[in-house]
Amino acid sequence: MMRRRMVLAALLAATAGATTAPPLTLAQQVGKAEVIVRGTLGAAVSVKEGEVTYLAYPLTVAETISGDAARLPQNDGKPALFFLQGLADLPELKSGQEVFALLYTRKQDSPLVGFNQGLYPVTDGKVSAGDAKAPITDPAKLRDAIRAALGTK
Repeated sequence: MMRRRMVLAALLAATAGATTAPPLTLAQQVGKAEVIVRGTLGAAVSVKEGEVTYLAYPLTVAETISGDAARLPQNDGKPALFFLQGLADLPELKSGQEVFALLYTRKQDSPLVGFNQGLYPVTDGKVSAGDAKAPITDPAKLRDAIRAALGTK
């Protein structure tokens, strides 16, 4: 009985950390992404599929950097980012927000690579990417860095 409780406690501890991901470099995120786009988010809508409810953010794709944006989950016939409703630690998303998004093509907790690490909002014409040694603030340089990482994918 005691052994069973210890095994159960270990399983619970393992799954409790399942919604976090270790920090990934931009190159690692690019390597995991199935689709990489630059686009603009629309207003979130609640979408229920069976017992699961998602917040779906319509995505107007301005540029596909890698992959096939048509493979992204759709809502009302248009690409959308589906986040499991009630999920903690979601990035702040706003309607009209321009973003670079490194994405998975299937619905899960979060469509963003690295559990929300693969989102780069463009604010006042700037992004925040890279690291302290080599920060990237110019969206064109972020696109170049993504393309360079794709060369090693």
